[in-house]
Amino acid sequence: MYQNILAEVAEGIMTITINRPDKLNALNKQTIAEVGMAIETAEKNLDVRGVILTGSGTKAFIAGADISEFASFSIEEGSALAAHGHRVFNSVENCSKPVIAAVNGFALGGGCELAMACHMRVAAENAKFGQPEVKLGLIPGYGGTQRLPMLIGKSKAMELLMTADMVDANEAYRLGLVNYVVPQEQLLDKCREILSKIKGQAPIAIAEITRTVNAHYDYKTDGFQEEINRFGACFGTEDFIEGTQAFLNKRKPEFKAK
Repeated sequence: MYQNILAEVAEGIMTITINRPDKLNALNKQTIAEVGMAIETAEKNLDVRGVILTGSGTKAFIAGADISEFASFSIEEGSALAAHGHRVFNSVENCSKPVIAAVNGFALGGGCELAMACHMRVAAENAKFGQPEVKLGLIPGYGGTQRLPMLIGKSKAMELLMTADMVDANEAYRLGLVNYVVPQEQLLDKCREILSKIKGQAPIAIAEITRTVNAHYDYKTDGFQEEINRFGACFGTEDFIEGTQAFLNKRKPEFKAK
């Protein structure tokens, strides 16, 4: 089904691995499309409660875009490529299942942008982040100019975007770009640990958390009103009844995502 990624489900977690080690997992149009397909599959699969997105090997999460693919593109082709990336990365950001980027090695350009589209990021100690597009006479095209300031603030984001400087895992943690820094061999286990906690919560409420938090950054949406609406909607779910009854009866809830 896939040429450039691997996707497997175990214990309610789908692990999506960018699998182009000879290219340091560089993104091309096909790879981006396959990530979108895998996220769509995760959305539809009721057994999937969370997603880990990572890169094959230890050298690179995703070392950027496959420059050979677009070196001769026209304005129209470049715009279409960016629009394609935005559609897929937005689907990651808005996925109703939590998506954690397990960042091993370089996360540059589109790789950094894809990591930022995930709901959380866990970095191996050898991880490095950067947006080096200005070196090519370009700017980030998959949401980097928007998500980086959201995560680390405008001033530092402007510096990194304009200088093309990379930051290591510890600096990324200090800036708030990543949630945790762990040894390489603990990377996937840490992501699974986080998702195992989330799996114990009400699935519909988890999806609504993503929806309402993202609404804060959508200029077309009143995030506070969205919270009011989605809070009210939760009262119409079976999970709300189960959660409240379990609490009152001092037992563990058994949520059904209904």
